[in-house]
Amino acid sequence: MANVTYDRKEQFQQIQSGLLDGEQIIAVYDAVGTGTGFIGLTDRRVIIQDRSFVGKRYAITSIPYSKITSVSVVSNKSWGGEFFSTGSIAVHVGTHTYEVEFRGAQKSHHVHNVILHYIS
Repeated sequence: MANVTYDRKEQFQQIQSGLLDGEQIIAVYDAVGTGTGFIGLTDRRVIIQDRSFVGKRYAITSIPYSKITSVSVVSNKSWGGEFFSTGSIAVHVGTHTYEVEFRGAQKSHHVHNVILHYIS
């Protein structure tokens, strides 16, 4: 776990507390904007904290890589030749899409590439 990248220790610890036997954390990134608290990547699944539930409730959603149909870079402007000029990604699971916005394009690039690695 020495090579794990994370933004906030409490988010890392929350992911760590729910690991399966032998599961390894790759990264845990804080999300910005409404709805999503953080995203965790392990060698088995994507874990998203969803804060969009009524009554200040939230869910920790585990998504096995085998259930992810695609991952997208999200932008509201032309990339102008830069594929990762945005800090947002979308994870598509069946008919549901989880959108996660980060502070900085490097994090979205890393998340995109890890997910793409495990789903392809």
